[in-house]
Amino acid sequence: MKKVIQLVLLLSTVGVLGACATSSPDVIQRGDAQRMAKVEDGVVLSIRTVTVDGSQSGIGATVGGVVGAIGGYAGSGVQREGQVLGVLAGVAGAAAGNAIERFSTKEEAFEILVQLKGGERRAIVQAKGTEILVAGDPVIIVTTGNKVRVTKAPK
Repeated sequence: MKKVIQLVLLLSTVGVLGACATSSPDVIQRGDAQRMAKVEDGVVLSIRTVTVDGSQSGIGATVGGVVGAIGGYAGSGVQREGQVLGVLAGVAGAAAGNAIERFSTKEEAFEILVQLKGGERRAIVQAKGTEILVAGDPVIIVTTGNKVRVTKAPK
């Protein structure tokens, strides 16, 4: 039983740490450091707040299912009844864990409409950062691999 509790704690820790990942434009991923990026000049046409839906990696459902199953099984002194309760609580725990993961990884972001110097327009969704952009701001669009971020143009 002690090993099962340790496993549940380990899986819970992994799930919590996985939910701490960020998509902030102020945080650069390690793999993007020291890489050449494409930079384009533009002007902000509009900006609006949007919500980026949370992820469903399966970690929340797994942890919730394991915790629910253990709790349900331990909730009865009768073996057969404990098995049934374990299965039911496992299913409920998986559903709850999935919902918690999705809710905890949801984030507020901006949809930024930018007009490039050549006349083309781009729409970029990025997480809220410390920089405040408004319509009319000169910006640069930095593209590294398949990741894009918008930041104020240097003066």
